[in-house]
Amino acid sequence: MKPRKPQTPTARRPAPPPRALAAGDWIWTCRQGSEADLVEELAAASKKCAPSVVAPALVRSSVRPKKGDAPIEPAFARQGFAVDAIVQVPDGGAAALGAAIASAIAAALGASPFALQVWVADSDAANPLSAYATDVEAAAMAALAARDGSIVSRRIEPLEAQSGDDRFAQACVLARGRAAVGTIPIGAAVSYAPGGRRRISAPAGAPSRAAAKLLEAFDWLGRAPDPGDRCIDLGAAPGGWSWVLLERRARVVAVDPAQLAPSLAKNRNLRHVQASAFDWLPDEPADWLFCDMAWRPLEAAALLAKWGRRGAARFLVANIKLPMRKKVEFVRRVTEILATGGWRDVKVRQLYHDREEVTLGAWRLGR
Repeated sequence: MKPRKPQTPTARRPAPPPRALAAGDWIWTCRQGSEADLVEELAAASKKCAPSVVAPALVRSSVRPKKGDAPIEPAFARQGFAVDAIVQVPDGGAAALGAAIASAIAAALGASPFALQVWVADSDAANPLSAYATDVEAAAMAALAARDGSIVSRRIEPLEAQSGDDRFAQACVLARGRAAVGTIPIGAAVSYAPGGRRRISAPAGAPSRAAAKLLEAFDWLGRAPDPGDRCIDLGAAPGGWSWVLLERRARVVAVDPAQLAPSLAKNRNLRHVQASAFDWLPDEPADWLFCDMAWRPLEAAALLAKWGRRGAARFLVANIKLPMRKKVEFVRRVTEILATGGWRDVKVRQLYHDREEVTLGAWRLGR
């Protein structure tokens, strides 16, 4: 066999410089430190996105990616909107910037928006402007109300109370005196919390702060167990998620070799199975399957897929811990594994209370 001819190394093309945020772009915010993950996710979703980092916790893209006609909700995005205008005022005053934002919204809509939120990215650089953003929002709402006498609210009504014409106006304060402004249909919103920050304090009496994660997950998914629903909580100790479920008067089977908080032991709706989640199987199907285990993501996904194939539950809510690298790839592989178990409409989001993890929700037909 003839020796192979040495190949000349191919010179790498230099990466294009990031383009400044402009009207017509989409602006996204994420957890600080997850910017590269969000850029990778958007780029993989569509070549048209051409995403780049704008600032800590802020990313831009040329378009919002879609799958068919349906918009894709990036797992690492907390909030996002289409930018109608970049407004700037020379003196940087909150009243002046609020008035400029109101003018941009009125130009885009021709009428008052259904809701308005002004926010800053959740980053070390932007958080000191939070109080300023609150003042800007108040000034913008007052200017919009004065324009045509209507009332502008920052509250997002329940989905069932909305119409197809309802709009959601947002402004992301980029610096003192400068903001990106945009409006989107209310149903297209990534989140209804300002900047996607759904802060939830762990309720008094909860055994751990993990309770806040589950409460935020229910808020994001728009559904939660009803009284009497049978729930299985894998990796339950010390019992933060089980506590939330018991507060909803669900029946809970908590699976964990470790002990639960003593406050849960006397609850008649709780059964503690001291076994590994990988070894134990239920004797009857459940309504909900919950999982919050500090375990390798692909192995946890395989376990949840096995439960899906058994028809052991109708609804799934899980926290999946991610490695330090290749987070986007692992999210994709986890969703693919879950699909093999019959789980449908898998939704994934790095919620406000998540760190090196993502929360997912899914459902399956039948039992």
